[in-house]
Formats: sequence, structure tokens, C-alpha cells
Amino acid sequence: MKKQILAVDDSKAIRFLLQTVLGKAYNVITVPDGCSAMYWLSKRNFPDLIIADPQLPDMENWELVQQLSSSGIYNSIPVVALSGLSKEETDAKCLEYGVLKYFMKPFNPVDLVSSINELIENSAIDKHYPMKAY
Repeated sequence: MKKQILAVDDSKAIRFLLQTVLGKAYNVITVPDGCSAMYWLSKRNFPDLIIADPQLPDMENWELVQQLSSSGIYNSIPVVALSGLSKEETDAKCLEYGVLKYFMKPFNPVDLVSSINELIENSAIDKHYPMKAY
């Protein structure tokens, strides 16, 4: 069974791009705003990774990412941000909210796919081996 990715971006072109470049390897669900994302998640859907634009039309900047990071249910799902905001703000907010990886718009789809593959692979390993002994 394919791993599942939730992609949240108000740009139809970016949602189409994400569906196209990730759709062969993953089951990609795309939604245009934060309310649609929270509604989909509330239906007991737990994706393996969430790709989120921090600027969504129905929420304050970073609100969706903040809600996910502070949630006891969703905070273990890796988040990748696709940001059109300043690099400084994106750096600070990603650090604050525990976002594992971010890409500045415009981004290279090849780099994005590579990072997502790595994050999902590492997430699967962490679920099977939560304690690491060194």
C-alpha cells in the first residue's frame, strides 16, 4: 500500500505539480486551504507526511503549521513547508514549530521529491525502532 501525503496549498498549479511528481510513489491528497486540511484530518486520516504552504487564504500565516505542531494527535507527522515568505521568517518559524524541511518558492521538484522520500523512509524506520541505542 502506498504511503499517504497531504498537500495543502492555495495554488492550483502547485497542487497539480505535487500530485504529478509524487503521485507515482505516493497517494497524494491535495486541498486548497487550512479548513479543508483540518476537515480531512478530522475524518481519522493520518498521512505519513504533510506538505503545507504557511500562507493559506483562510488562516493567519503559519496557523495550520502551528496547529499541527501543538496537536497531540498530529504533531508526530513530519511537515514540509513550501514557503513564499522571507527566508529569515521561514527559518525561525520552522525551528519554532518543528518543521523538518522547507523549500522556498519557487522550488526544485527533484529536490523536494528526494527530501520527501528521505523523510518518509526515516519516519518509517523511527516508527519501527523508536529507541536508538548508540
